[in-house]
Amino acid sequence: MLSNIVSRSALQAQKRAIAKTLCYRLFMILITITVAWLIVGDVGDAVNIGLATNILKTGTYYLYERLWDHITWGVSAPA
Repeated sequence: MLSNIVSRSALQAQKRAIAKTLCYRLFMILITITVAWLIVGDVGDAVNIGLATNILKTGTYYLYERLWDHITWGVSAPA
């Protein structure tokens, strides 16, 4: 049953996943810094919060994306 859902081969290139991850995280860093600045009122603290949380999140998002790339559920087979 799992063989119908999970594939050992990736559905997209690793470089594409890296590019998607970095673009997404840059956007999220900006949002996190902005929200942190509005809450704490200090730009330096906001930057530290934004960078620390997003460095961790970048790695976990990349691993999550690569894991999902091996799941065939919901992906149409090429015609």
